[in-house]
Amino acid sequence: MYAQLSGIVDLVADEDMDVAALIAAENKRQSESIPLIPSENIVSTAVAAALSSCFTNKYAEGYPHKWTKAGECVAGNGRYYQGQANTNQLEQLLIDRALELFVPNAKEKYHANVQALSGAPANLAVLSAFLQPGDTFMGLALDNGGHLTHGHKVNITGKFFKAVQYGLDEKGLLDYDAIEKMAMENKPKLIICGATAYPLTIDFKRFGDIAKKCGALLMADISHIAGLIAGGAHPSCFPYADIMTTTTHKTLRGPRAGLIICKKELGQQIDKALFPGLQGGPHMNTMAALAVALKEALQPEFKDYAHQIVTNAKALAWDLKNAGFKLIGNGTENHLILMDVVHSDDSIKVADASQFAEDLETAHLVANKNAVPGDLKPWIPSGIRLGTPAVTTLGMKEAEMHKIAAFIVQVANAKGDKATLEKIGEEVKSFGADYTKG
Repeated sequence: MYAQLSGIVDLVADEDMDVAALIAAENKRQSESIPLIPSENIVSTAVAAALSSCFTNKYAEGYPHKWTKAGECVAGNGRYYQGQANTNQLEQLLIDRALELFVPNAKEKYHANVQALSGAPANLAVLSAFLQPGDTFMGLALDNGGHLTHGHKVNITGKFFKAVQYGLDEKGLLDYDAIEKMAMENKPKLIICGATAYPLTIDFKRFGDIAKKCGALLMADISHIAGLIAGGAHPSCFPYADIMTTTTHKTLRGPRAGLIICKKELGQQIDKALFPGLQGGPHMNTMAALAVALKEALQPEFKDYAHQIVTNAKALAWDLKNAGFKLIGNGTENHLILMDVVHSDDSIKVADASQFAEDLETAHLVANKNAVPGDLKPWIPSGIRLGTPAVTTLGMKEAEMHKIAAFIVQVANAKGDKATLEKIGEEVKSFGADYTKG
């Protein structure tokens, strides 16, 4: 499953043994581990092949379309270099597939920009398109499940703009009444909804109502749940959001890139903010890979995959909760589980979430440490974040989730004993071999 392109190590080794050795080592690490980081997934061989295609050689600064003085997007070569016949067709194909996937019944009302190199530039492009330095916007606080680019003080979004941060209530839920009150008091120009560590369904309609009431644009960052939305396993942010941003890996199972879809009347500002405002030439090989991934996501079987991700997450969460782990939000409704392992039941809690993440890795279970509400410093977190996109890609279902939960409990009970952790790791490798060997 992980050796996406046959013979890639040998091909690289002909030129560079050092890099080839690292590729081989990473392939071995992935094939011997259970991937539980919710922001990671496994691309298909076709996606990996497109990513390695000759499109990597082509510089394509500009767009495959032009904007008229009247603000209309029209067909035409808006590039700054020659040799764009194929890149223009590729980018337009990707734009069409993005609109078909996320706004299938309203494509004529929306515009897609597929050039963002990742999710962070996509978010920054939106903010710079509609805000001036010092303007106010709202986003979810990092320790409550938000992303750095939602206004954290160490991020450029928190340095250039006035970021007002909302959070969760004492039950770990988005408090929409409190969010509305904050919005009315601060009158932001833009509100970001969406999260990087929120395990429950987001009420986009309520967010849309709040944005309209205070006169703000609504940007939905669906980076984590894009594949769930595409597969019908989570409600869509449209028509409530004015702008949608997303990464394209995670639950969408594509290459690492960014995507922006907005109301058509906002498209020119988005395009200009990304290029020339923020980036130069896009990565056309990534576009090729993403086009393949979106075609995969448009197939009927992707809906089954998206729903199985959620089913798996609920099964895993159920077992972990019953074992005594404290779950933020008391469970999950998407692909993600956030455990407060430091404040779990005495029988299962651990003293240090960062060390617990390392213990899990020693046992070949790869998750990540994560801040939870109440943590004072994100680098000293109390939480562990788990997800099911990659294990679902590997073909695992509820029965395997029960087994994984049992392994996690064993790691907690090992209390850092290396010999015990290594023994669990051998069991994990044996368990996962049928799924990760390819």
